[in-house]
Amino acid sequence: MVSYDFTGKVVLITGATGALGRVVARQFHQAGATLALCARDENLLSQWFADLALDPQHLLIGGIDLRLPEDCDRLARAVDDHFGRLDALVNTVGGFTAGPPVHETPLDEWERMLDMNLRTAFLVSRAIVPLLIRSGGGALVHVSGRAGLAGFAGGAGYSAAKAGVIRLTESLSAELKEYGINVNCVLPGTLDTPANRAARPDADCSRWVAPEVLGEVIMFLCSPAARAIHGAAIPVYGLG
Repeated sequence: MVSYDFTGKVVLITGATGALGRVVARQFHQAGATLALCARDENLLSQWFADLALDPQHLLIGGIDLRLPEDCDRLARAVDDHFGRLDALVNTVGGFTAGPPVHETPLDEWERMLDMNLRTAFLVSRAIVPLLIRSGGGALVHVSGRAGLAGFAGGAGYSAAKAGVIRLTESLSAELKEYGINVNCVLPGTLDTPANRAARPDADCSRWVAPEVLGEVIMFLCSPAARAIHGAAIPVYGLG
């Protein structure tokens, strides 16, 4: 594992109770970062990070639904009020469900995929970017996906949303690099999570991407080593 030092850096991680968010939060914590963690489920957030909840250096913000602009604004205010600055935003919020063919897809299912993956990325970026600018620069990393590069049967909404995250990342990068803000996204293949193992019990999960490995790529993109990388969509496919 590559060693990073985020001592003195304030890092906001969204979706901190998710399979990826939990891992990334712990990785940044081990690297010395001061953390702001948010999630929809306040009780689950407190359970997963009981040690950080007792440490006033860090901030846990529950009850945040990134699909709601008012919640994103509340998140930005909480981080600003507590720390007065921010060095990095890592947005891990998203989700996938397989669906029927496009011609049989209900509108609400199409919109649900866009809301979970693209609307959330847009709204949290819109709310948090001003704080990054006021802080004098930093990093922003979104989680897109391999599906953002190529559609597949039963996944039109998800693929369209993840493609949108890539284009959003590129636009943000073009707008923000002059402020010293690096904006990039990662494109994981299948993540090795309990949910994916349960859904695909016969698959060779050794070829999937461990959340810890994806977390290392995210940490790299938030580190000074990635200071010349702007608007990239980094494939992290494992052996799949």
